[in-house]
Amino acid sequence: MADNTKPPRPVFTNIHVTDIVSYKLPPAGIVSILHRVSGVVMFLLLPFVVWMFDTSLTSEISYDEFKSVFTAGAGILPAILVNVITWGLIWAYLHHFIAGVRHLWMDATHSVSRQQGHSSAIVTLALSVGLTLILGAKLFGLF
Repeated sequence: MADNTKPPRPVFTNIHVTDIVSYKLPPAGIVSILHRVSGVVMFLLLPFVVWMFDTSLTSEISYDEFKSVFTAGAGILPAILVNVITWGLIWAYLHHFIAGVRHLWMDATHSVSRQQGHSSAIVTLALSVGLTLILGAKLFGLF
């Protein structure tokens, strides 16, 4: 007689808090989490963006004030902190934009395989970090 018993199916459970350190998240998961983080960062820095936009366009005097914030600071904020906040905003925008284009591309072309998701996540991470480093170098006056 044939043995009709099936092997037990694997049980998948949510990871425990203690497993977070050793859990290896795939690149697509990292991009997904960073997409959410970048959206929150842009939302929280929206008053800063509105201030920059208003100050840079109101008059020539306010534009000079806008430029001086990046070299002399603003009130109690030193210039380096203003530059770091701006650099964070640059990263948030670039990552959110590139990850959004990735999602639109995947939706439009029905590219939902594991390999395409992996490779597009790597491209998203490389582009957002690379462009952030280039614009950060410009922001900090390296060129």
